[in-house]
Amino acid sequence: MSVTLDYQVALGNSDEYEFDCNALNIPTTDEIQHIVDTVIGRFMPEAEITIRIVTEEESHELDLTYRKKDRPTNVLSFPYEYPEGFPEPEMKLLGDLVICKKVVEREAEEQHKELKAHYTHMIVHGCLHLLGYDHITDEEAKEMESLEKDIMVNSFNLPDPYQQDEE
Repeated sequence: MSVTLDYQVALGNSDEYEFDCNALNIPTTDEIQHIVDTVIGRFMPEAEITIRIVTEEESHELDLTYRKKDRPTNVLSFPYEYPEGFPEPEMKLLGDLVICKKVVEREAEEQHKELKAHYTHMIVHGCLHLLGYDHITDEEAKEMESLEKDIMVNSFNLPDPYQQDEE
């Protein structure tokens, strides 16, 4: 099983292909590789995905352009659509996840969550979108949330991301 990962960091103060994850307080390539291998590996043996960590400005622009929402958001998923008539290759190109660093940090703080756990949840959530899961209807949301909880708790030994903070 193998997920090919293209990890990009576009935070305005670093080369998007050469960056220090610890200094930027973002997940390392190895951490992200482990997450995508675990999540996507449940559904397919091989795939390719791009994950891009971005500024609020880039997230805002993408959210406005593609979802008509005038704000930055935590994670956006852009599933790859194969052109009509083209056969799907053995290694499926799933698409791109765009994660906004500042929004994820702000949410983690507001929700009293460990930053690493919240990043993990955003990557799990985005991967499930790329795999075709959604949360538009109540039934879809229940199915997707259940998968997210299972993966977070049983695969990563992290808290249920939907459990309400008691504080």
